[in-house]
Amino acid sequence: MRKIEIRSMIESVVYEVIQSMKLEKKKEKLGKVLFVFCDSSAHEPFSDQFIKLKNANIAFDLLFLDGETSSWLGMQRVESSGSDRIIAADEYSPASIELSKDYDGIVIPEIDLDNAARVAGGLKGTIKAEVIFSAILQQKFILIGADSPGIKRADRRCLKTLTLPAPYQKRFNDYINQLVDLGIEFKPAMELADAIILKFNEKHVNIQKLPESSPVEMVAPFTFKKKLLTADWIRAQSHFPNDTILLPKGVIISPLAKDLLKERKLTVQFI
Repeated sequence: MRKIEIRSMIESVVYEVIQSMKLEKKKEKLGKVLFVFCDSSAHEPFSDQFIKLKNANIAFDLLFLDGETSSWLGMQRVESSGSDRIIAADEYSPASIELSKDYDGIVIPEIDLDNAARVAGGLKGTIKAEVIFSAILQQKFILIGADSPGIKRADRRCLKTLTLPAPYQKRFNDYINQLVDLGIEFKPAMELADAIILKFNEKHVNIQKLPESSPVEMVAPFTFKKKLLTADWIRAQSHFPNDTILLPKGVIISPLAKDLLKERKLTVQFI
């Protein structure tokens, strides 16, 4: 009887350990982005892109701006309800200018003439303009759909038109060029997920190819011999010549090690 109790206790402990390991693994995300959509149906064409991001271990939240009034500030403010969740807008949540603090990047599949003009002029007054303004100040990356028509979805439905008149279109193009000067990137809407994945791959580890003519010894003496690069191993080293670590292909870099590499501005080179 006692053996059965001990066995069940061991099984229970092992189960809890495995579950905690799964939860810990689930938490280790490459990063997190915020998608800002015009309304609660605008995200439907992006379902395949969301699958791509989940497979790439990138978290994302969705913000819907339903109706013309909810895109304006005043009493309407926004709050994140967590990873992979929908963001609610109500009078009890933090101001939209704070929203970008919780994200590595902001993704806006469509931008209209009004918001483009506000951002280009450094003005606020709408949630999109507020989020972009704060993201620029915090040096977060911003991706906008390059095929935006320049007219809000609500206006297109109301006015039954899909394109701007020539004078407005010219002005919209001028604003887009000004947004590019501010560091905002424009990608085709259906390629936004690929652009996000590329951003995070470049961000976490600065991988450079060794010049063919450069001997390995001249770059750095620290050639890693194990299969997993950990933060503890990096901390144990007193100095890295040329701020460089050499890794054989196939070495796995732990999330904490990636953060430490970034913090110490160390370069990883695969050989």
